[in-house]
Amino acid sequence: MSGIFGVVSKGDCAETLFYGTDYHSHLGTEYGGMAVLGEDFTRQIHNINQSQFKSKFYEDYKSMSGNKGIGVISDYDEQPIYLNSRFGPFCIITSGFVENAEELATKLLEQGISFSEVSKRAVNTPELIAKLINQGSSLIDGIEKMFEAIEGSCSLLLLNKDGIYAARDRLGYTPLTIGNREDAWAVTAETSAFPNNDFKVIKHLEPGEIIFISEKGVEQKRPGNKNTSQICTFLWIYTGFPASNYEGINTEIVREKCGRCLAKQDKDIEVDVVSGVPDSGLAHGLGYAMESGKPFRRPLVKYTSGYGRSYTPPSQETRDHIAKMKLIAIKEVIDGNSIVVCEDSIVRGTQLKNFTIKKLWDCGAKQIHVRPACPPLMFPCKFNLSTRSIHELAARKAIRALEGHDLEDVSEYLDTKSEKYEKMIEWIAKDLDVSTLRFQTLEDMVEAVGLPKENLCLYCWNGEGPKPTCSKLAAEIVDVKKSSTKKTAETKAEL
Repeated sequence: MSGIFGVVSKGDCAETLFYGTDYHSHLGTEYGGMAVLGEDFTRQIHNINQSQFKSKFYEDYKSMSGNKGIGVISDYDEQPIYLNSRFGPFCIITSGFVENAEELATKLLEQGISFSEVSKRAVNTPELIAKLINQGSSLIDGIEKMFEAIEGSCSLLLLNKDGIYAARDRLGYTPLTIGNREDAWAVTAETSAFPNNDFKVIKHLEPGEIIFISEKGVEQKRPGNKNTSQICTFLWIYTGFPASNYEGINTEIVREKCGRCLAKQDKDIEVDVVSGVPDSGLAHGLGYAMESGKPFRRPLVKYTSGYGRSYTPPSQETRDHIAKMKLIAIKEVIDGNSIVVCEDSIVRGTQLKNFTIKKLWDCGAKQIHVRPACPPLMFPCKFNLSTRSIHELAARKAIRALEGHDLEDVSEYLDTKSEKYEKMIEWIAKDLDVSTLRFQTLEDMVEAVGLPKENLCLYCWNGEGPKPTCSKLAAEIVDVKKSSTKKTAETKAEL
């Protein structure tokens, strides 16, 4: 999930854009990008997988000049993309994942539409989105048709001479929020980008909503539909920043509630210390400590924020290296103590096992009780680049070991009261080498967030999500070539 930020101001916007974008650094590790529009577009893209956004762009933003701009911390693609389109030149940034990107790109290529951006995949997603938008009769029509064409999710900011178009994906999977201060309007994926830039939250965009920001203010171009919301629950559990609010609900408070729920389950263990795996596990641990009355301590500390997250990088080698280097164990806190370790989640389990649990045992922990703040992840995310393979999930590895083969129907393992669920948890606990393991229940997690279950995306836990819609534009793209061939044949016949 990439982080996106945009601003339109009465004066120069480059400094605000720089800091607003930097506050999204926890959402991506591959590329950073900024585009500012004054007399002309000024655009910069840098690889940030070995450095921080602010160090790469600190000198760049000082040379940018204009009153409107967009910025991105990207989890995969190089962006912003510049396109000199039928609607005039524009720059675009996106957040999300398009499942049928290759199919759509192939069909556009068959039309004679080319792609110029280099990507690790077959196509650069923001460029694909830009080319799809260009199929419409206007920018708004193009965005709406793009929504119809893609499978997955895509929120975007599009910058042109008039202002910034902001569109939240039609399922509301990724958030977008509008803010205002005396001299500017802004749009952000993370509301934590607002306070220190002096913006106040004005509006959370609804799913599918399209708005336009200019010097005059904010204009709605297409209403959204809050009833279709399927916002990513993982934002509150792990991905989002503690100071951010999504749909008006603060992340830190949700994590504390998750920790309290975990503590309420634990009536059969005696512990000396409660902890959380830095950084996202800390608030879960604080909630557990508040509910249990046990002291919260830090047996593991993270060495600066520069190490970033070990979950988001695309390669396992990079993830493992970050996981090993970023956490330092404090033997004096660990030695001889029974410790509850609150973690945001167990995805693959390799980092927790090899670079967290091992450090605690090596420093003399008496017992280690692991408490993830969400249920076992069972399905790769359809809307984000996080986990693409079902085989690497810890729960699936357990099922494969217990059954002797992969299972298509895992419904029995989703039932927390079933014998198979208990055996799966026992297998994972043994594999992790921990004293006890107890996952959060889906019901408690939903209660901690505080939104109706039907308005949350829970796909990675229960496999239930929106069914793929008929890709209208994709069908139209297919028909273009057929229609063109038919007309050519008819013309030849007439001649």
